[in-house]
Amino acid sequence: MIDVKTVMRSHVGKVRQINEDQAWSGSLPSGITAAIVADGMGGHRAGDVASSLAVDSLVQSLQVWGEGTSLKDGASSLTDMIRKANKVVYETASLNEQYHNMGTTVVSALVDGSTGLIGHIGDSRAYRLRAGRLELLTEDHTLVNELTKSGQLSPEEAAHHPRRNVLTRALGTDREVEVDVQAIDWQSGDRILLCSDGLSGLVEASDIEATLEDSALQLEEQAQKLIDLALAAGGDDNITVVLVSDEGLVNATGGETA
Repeated sequence: MIDVKTVMRSHVGKVRQINEDQAWSGSLPSGITAAIVADGMGGHRAGDVASSLAVDSLVQSLQVWGEGTSLKDGASSLTDMIRKANKVVYETASLNEQYHNMGTTVVSALVDGSTGLIGHIGDSRAYRLRAGRLELLTEDHTLVNELTKSGQLSPEEAAHHPRRNVLTRALGTDREVEVDVQAIDWQSGDRILLCSDGLSGLVEASDIEATLEDSALQLEEQAQKLIDLALAAGGDDNITVVLVSDEGLVNATGGETA
């Protein structure tokens, strides 16, 4: 059978007092492997509430994903689950003054067999490492990204723009939200990285790629090194990473097969 392993790491960083990131990963009753990262916003503890609500809602929805359900036809289901999480966060904020305007990013990955699904809102990212090459699978829902796409900013200007963290889309801030969901193929040896912008905003993609390529490091060590790189680069935000790795085929005794 295919051995899929997940590892999570999160750090409050060097500046923030509260970790507003939340993450979850694991195997679902259906046999699908799932991972989620959410980066909350709102301040006064509202951000961590938003991200917790979003992750909890998604995990509950995923746990009842029917056994035998194929990811090939699952895009609409994942979209519905994320929209349900949006409703939970939005209604909680609407009913509680202290949570007014709270929201969160969310990025999720589901893999099973040779297929996968990526769903996201905001600027938390999903990457895939395949054959030594790191590929960004998601598109940031940010003002700076929109300006870059329209040619008003160069990539270099965007990387250091003072408003680079301004989101154009978030979960929980509006009653209805557009969700980006895409199907991906999943091959033996692939690795998926989900992260908050505490990593992607501080660590160059080339350094992330080099870390994930380093065969001398175990998966847990790779995740920790990514956290350490973000801390070394300033650590001015919460940092969360989840790694999903296809470890290849294993036989009944647990050893890898060729």
